[in-house]
Amino acid sequence: MFPVVGKCPVCGETMNVTRLHCRTCDSALEGQFSLGRFYRLSSQQLAFIETFIRCEGKLTRVQEELNISYPTARARLTDVIRALGYEVNEEAEAIAPAERKSILEKLATGQISSEQAVELLKGK
Repeated sequence: MFPVVGKCPVCGETMNVTRLHCRTCDSALEGQFSLGRFYRLSSQQLAFIETFIRCEGKLTRVQEELNISYPTARARLTDVIRALGYEVNEEAEAIAPAERKSILEKLATGQISSEQAVELLKGK
């Protein structure tokens, strides 16, 4: 069997399922059936979500498993959230824990001022 395609390969709009069939008893239902939000995702986005779930939602583990940077992992998650039809809270896009630690160490050793640290921690 082929996987269900959620987006039209011609125009990119959402596909509708019009027939459901049981292979065991040969029953069929016809009508307009919704595919659901996850069928809006590309195969790459679905693979990312599988990894995200396997890593228990921890982006640092996702970054290690996919061998990508934390900002790239965060950007991919943001793309998936938007593809599912949700808005992304820009404040939630925090910096990587390792980067946060580095900023705080620089502050502790006097390499940067507290004002600079605040700006860096805000992602500016």
